[in-house]
Amino acid sequence: MQVGKVVMPGLINTHAHVPMSIFRETVDGYITQDWLEKKIWPMEDKMTKQDIYHASLLSFVEMIKTGTTTINDMYFMTEDIIKAAIESEIRMQTTRTLMDVAGDGDIRIQELENLLNTYQGKYDGITFNIGIHGFYTTNDEYIKKCVNLAKQYKLPIHIHFCENKKEAEDIKNQYQVESPVELIKRYFKGMHVILAHSVALTKEEIRELANEGIFVSHCPVSNLKLGCGIADISEMEENEITVSLGTDGQGSGSNLDLFETMKFTALLQKGIRKDPTKLPAYEVLKMATINGAKALGLEKKIGSIEEGKQADMIIINMDEITVKPMNNIFAQMVYNIKGTNVETTIINGKVLMENRKIEKIDEKSIYNECNEIICRIQN
Repeated sequence: MQVGKVVMPGLINTHAHVPMSIFRETVDGYITQDWLEKKIWPMEDKMTKQDIYHASLLSFVEMIKTGTTTINDMYFMTEDIIKAAIESEIRMQTTRTLMDVAGDGDIRIQELENLLNTYQGKYDGITFNIGIHGFYTTNDEYIKKCVNLAKQYKLPIHIHFCENKKEAEDIKNQYQVESPVELIKRYFKGMHVILAHSVALTKEEIRELANEGIFVSHCPVSNLKLGCGIADISEMEENEITVSLGTDGQGSGSNLDLFETMKFTALLQKGIRKDPTKLPAYEVLKMATINGAKALGLEKKIGSIEEGKQADMIIINMDEITVKPMNNIFAQMVYNIKGTNVETTIINGKVLMENRKIEKIDEKSIYNECNEIICRIQN
């Protein structure tokens, strides 16, 4: 089979922290909590709105250049992330991270409401969800406030869930439950919920979750790098849970290249199950496209190339030694294509990159700005 180019739906990243582009490769040699407390949080405290804006632009350039057209973000100073998304014409679902560990939880909710009143429905490429950081950074009363907000604005909920064993144990101890899944049933019954990570779950807990209609955002690279383990998404798939793919922030996930994420996803499941038939390539491609659209509640607009949907597409150069000969196009896309093989990126019918060139954004200026930011806040 001779294939020169492949046109496919743009990739959809369902869990990320967009401005963390500047923290790429800061985690090496740290356990998760030390990395956060000793490295990331002190630097984040020094970040200005302009820092957030430029770091977000760096991520959006990376997305365009590696074929991701939609991203689900969870961070703070969200308005500056939105401004960068509108300028770069990326499609983004976002939130203002909601947590209540320092008595400022209500302020965070008000900030999110202000964003909703300012931006919701005003820009086609910007949508929202209610981003609860996690059960362990909230409490019963606060979660109920967040759920009421989701119901009021008819929005999905996006939450970190059981990223590692310690988090799962902390949740059980804090809420006095036998399983973290009990909290999903207690607070989110009948709601549209995206669970990021879901690594530390037993097979029984996964089967319980299957009855709740939730969505899982699988972030294998970040989970491996932080030593969290490997989510059993084969079990999730077998129980008809919709699994999509995320990168997490580049601080732990290294990059936003969802082609790399697809390869890790497929290989890890075959390895832990000792079964090469697990997760055929086409199913992994669905995770990166239409499953992501379903997770974000956008499947009527994006996730596949169909009449009536918005034109979010990428064109991939298949004239590479690593894909010769072309025996199985789906397998080649998952195992041998990289984000750098993407030569054209189109969002909502607008060409943002052609022949690997982005005309509208001054990439070099963004690189320089971000280098200056990280040098300043590291000191």
